Amino acid sequence: MYEKERKELYNAHLLLEKYGLVAYTSGNVSVRIGDHVLIKPSGVPYTELKPEDFVVVDLEGNVIEGEKKPSVDTATHLYLYKHLDWAKSVIHTHSTFAMVWAILEKSIPVLCTAHADVFGEEIPLTEYAPVGSEAIGKAVLKVIGKSGAVLLRKHGVMIVGTSVDDAVKKAIFLEEVAKAAYFATLAGKPTPLPPDEVDRLYNQYHTKYGQK
Repeated sequence: MYEKERKELYNAHLLLEKYGLVAYTSGNVSVRIGDHVLIKPSGVPYTELKPEDFVVVDLEGNVIEGEKKPSVDTATHLYLYKHLDWAKSVIHTHSTFAMVWAILEKSIPVLCTAHADVFGEEIPLTEYAPVGSEAIGKAVLKVIGKSGAVLLRKHGVMIVGTSVDDAVKKAIFLEEVAKAAYFATLAGKPTPLPPDEVDRLYNQYHTKYGQK
C-alpha cells in the first residue's frame, strides 16, 4: 500500500539527516493520502529505516497497515491534518539553531531576505505543550501562519507543508535562517526588515522564483 509515498517519505527522512536536522531516531515526517496518513515508526534509527517500515494510520490514529508502532508524535500530526485542509505533509525536528530560539522562548524575526522569501513572516513560538497528545497540535494551531513553520516552546520545530517537498524545503531553510539570526544577534543588534518589504519579497519569491 502506497509504495510511491513510502519512497517519497523515505527520501525525505534521508534529506533531513543529510542536512543535520535530525539525530539517531528523533524527528519524523508524515504525508496525508486521503483519509490515511503515512508516518515514521517510533524509535527506529535513520540508519535502519526502510520504506516498508512506515506505518499507515487513519485520521483517528488506528493502524491500517504496518508491523511497527507509529511515532509518538502521531496525535500531533493527525490534529494538524484534521484542522488544516491545506496540510499534506508534516515534519517535526529538533534542529539545533531553531531549537535554540525555542529554548530561549523567542520567535525568529525576519532579519534577512532569505527569511522573507521563504516564510514571509516571523517564525512564531507556541505555548509549552506536553509530548504525545493533541496538546502540541492545539498549540501550533493557535499561532501558525502562512509560512507553516512554528517553534515549539522548549522543544523544537513543527512544519506544515502543501507537499512533502514543500515541508522538507521549509525545514531546511528554517534552520538556515535560525542560524543566521542567532549569529546576527550575537554580533550586534539587527533590525527586522520592514513589513511591506517582507510582503514584497515573499510575493516575488512565490510568484517568480524557479522554473514556473
